[in-house]
Amino acid sequence: MNRVFASLVVGAVLLVGPVGTASANTPRQTSIQEQISSAGPASFRMFCALNPGECMPGGASKITLDQQTLDTIAAVNARVNRSIRPRLDSAFLQMWRVNPRSGDCKSYVVTKRHQLVAAGLPASALRIAYVKTRAGQGHAVLVIKTNQGDLALDNLTGEIKTFRQTGYRLVAMSHADPRRWS
Repeated sequence: MNRVFASLVVGAVLLVGPVGTASANTPRQTSIQEQISSAGPASFRMFCALNPGECMPGGASKITLDQQTLDTIAAVNARVNRSIRPRLDSAFLQMWRVNPRSGDCKSYVVTKRHQLVAAGLPASALRIAYVKTRAGQGHAVLVIKTNQGDLALDNLTGEIKTFRQTGYRLVAMSHADPRRWS
């Protein structure tokens, strides 16, 4: 059975009922937001089961931010934001995919995490955050823990901001081990 089909089948089985929205697109387009346990959203747990290498911790839980690292972060953020066409997941099936042609905020997050780890950043400093936008929409962003504050990489903007500057309300965030959430 191929990975995509297996992910679709198991993701549909694990999906928790709708309780809000999770959209990488405009606020008037809605999807769902999953309930999040201490192991993360059910769809993320399925992603990790199918892609265990993408969900491993490693290295420092905070990075020292210098110009070279900031340049790497900015390049990856811009490249991923350009490479994925925004498209909402089905209201019944939430997918996390690395390097898809199209996807929602979750796919942007894991693609950025994947590329930053490949560029040498420690996986444990890269956190996945489920947030509510100012409009009350569910959304996911990548948070990078640094010695100068937490940076947010967001597919809704090309600008890298501190997490506080985003105006988002944190719902849950992965730990240094992305298989643990709070």
